[in-house]
Amino acid sequence: MTELILGIESSCDETAAAVVRGAREVVSSVVHSQIDEHAEFGGVVPEIAGRSHLVKILPVVDRALEQAGLELDDLDGIAVTRQPGLIGSLLVGVSVAKSLAFTRGLPLVPVHHIEAHVYAASMECETPPYPCIALVVSGGHTALYRAESPVSMTLLGTTLDDAAGEAFDKVSWLLGTGYPGGPAVSALAREGNPRAIAFPRYRPKSGEVGFSFSGLKTAVLYHLRGGDALAATPEPSAIEGRADVAASFEAAVVDALVTQTLRACEEQGLGHVLVGGGVACNRMLRDEMQRRCAERDVRATFPSPAYCTDNAVMIAGLGTELLRAGATADWSLDAQAR
Repeated sequence: MTELILGIESSCDETAAAVVRGAREVVSSVVHSQIDEHAEFGGVVPEIAGRSHLVKILPVVDRALEQAGLELDDLDGIAVTRQPGLIGSLLVGVSVAKSLAFTRGLPLVPVHHIEAHVYAASMECETPPYPCIALVVSGGHTALYRAESPVSMTLLGTTLDDAAGEAFDKVSWLLGTGYPGGPAVSALAREGNPRAIAFPRYRPKSGEVGFSFSGLKTAVLYHLRGGDALAATPEPSAIEGRADVAASFEAAVVDALVTQTLRACEEQGLGHVLVGGGVACNRMLRDEMQRRCAERDVRATFPSPAYCTDNAVMIAGLGTELLRAGATADWSLDAQAR
């Protein structure tokens, strides 16, 4: 089938719209990033994000349709991120999607943001990878799933505290490398030794999979304070071996992510891993996951970098699969933060 679906994404700090044909062919994709609006705060400010979505969302939708050479009446449905995310940001996208779908009599398809990140990786697979293990790792989410199909996923384990991307942002703040933290810390890490500092790795109980990054973040803080928890945190310019700290921190995060993912593969008896989310852009994670998966005869698939961070292609793609399954919503659809 060759359905044309408009996807709308506004769960956090990217305003995005895309048109996808037949669940896999990208016809257009537009993303407005709010990085510059949040950079001075070192993280996303929900009120600023919501106001920015209000200003940008209709122009972004118009540009996506223009790129595709389509009108609203040419579409077969509208998919929108319903959850999870910042409630103010989600409400903007849901309200616009409902309005457009209502005025054109189009099906309205609610999409789960995390499941869409998984789908982003599967869109580029030559053959369906299901069932498989899915790792979603971003600024707001770090979790492992068993994916039976694009529209059927079971949570296996998640982070007890910080998401991996959030930990990158906090360590970047300590090291003075800027925002967003993931790319900034990784750039500095390329100059350092990943084995210079033995930062801790969280290991869940036997038979469980999951993550925790708060202890690692605290270990970095205490290291910068010279082992004295009560000492002042040094200014970034006064930190010795900043690159080694960045490299050792990144190595600890990657090791935890890969180890738990392979543990899930072993326990579930599955030989394919899909990795999605903004941190899936991380070069060390990509290299280490591919290397260690190959050693165990497990295949690892990552999306193209443009589809790792928040985008509407994954919303439209998964929205098509949901539409085919009859998973549409009525006009009472509301956003859900969790």
